[in-house]
Amino acid sequence: MNRPQAAAPIRISIVTPNFNMATYLGETIRSVLANRTPQDEYFVIDGGSTDSSVDVIRRHEADLTGWIAEPDRGYPDALAKGFSRATGDVLCWINSGDLLLSGTFETVRRIFATGDVDLIFGDDFYIDETGRVLRFSRGHVGDIAAAMLHGGWTPLQDACFWTRALYDRVGGIDRELHFAADYDLFLRMVQVGRTRHVPLAFSAFRRHAGQKSIADQAPYAQEREQVRAREFRAAGDAPLAGALKRMFHLNANRIRSRLAPRVWRRPDLAGRAVAELPCACYWPRRGDAR
Repeated sequence: MNRPQAAAPIRISIVTPNFNMATYLGETIRSVLANRTPQDEYFVIDGGSTDSSVDVIRRHEADLTGWIAEPDRGYPDALAKGFSRATGDVLCWINSGDLLLSGTFETVRRIFATGDVDLIFGDDFYIDETGRVLRFSRGHVGDIAAAMLHGGWTPLQDACFWTRALYDRVGGIDRELHFAADYDLFLRMVQVGRTRHVPLAFSAFRRHAGQKSIADQAPYAQEREQVRAREFRAAGDAPLAGALKRMFHLNANRIRSRLAPRVWRRPDLAGRAVAELPCACYWPRRGDAR
């Protein structure tokens, strides 16, 4: 009697774009390798750094699937290079400086094995330069497609995972964008894919001096509005209906951003070394890992 074969395990491919972030790059790489199993892939794409980033990469190259160090046109170009080499079932990226929590890949693999979701978005922690928790950040939103399109909301990028099939379906990341390529990619994916918020912290976003995401807030917002305008035209809403949707979701997002730090506080975790915190449910406070 032939026994049914077990399904092949979900393979995860992760990309880290890097440019002159040698100070934190090694810690990022180690957080990914601690989650990785032999079937997973990890690519580090360096944009021609002038610091010691390449030395850091070389120290870990035996454990990497591949790496590149050459000038590029910015992080979307670096990500496109990485994802074009990836062959995994599920994709994600973690910027140099940010961290994956222990147990993340095991949990993500289990979620996608159900076959009923194309993109998941979760929670994360804000950490300081030394890796200690500044605050917990909850990524929940009711209707992500509406919140993104009409409210300009963006999920926590480091806590997002999606299928290769969905990435290919929307045409991948846009190399021509310079600042809001993450918003654009997620917006296109959530409009056509089955999405789900998972109440688990998957990662940590590091705040540090000279952070590009802070310095580029104005051009990011400008490019995001260009993307939204394109999608508004494609949606073809009547002017009044479109205006009402935008007003509602913009105000909802503003209220959320003001209330979130108060409602979803975890002061008991502030100052903790994030390396001590596994992928788990941190809201409500008594939640356990799932």
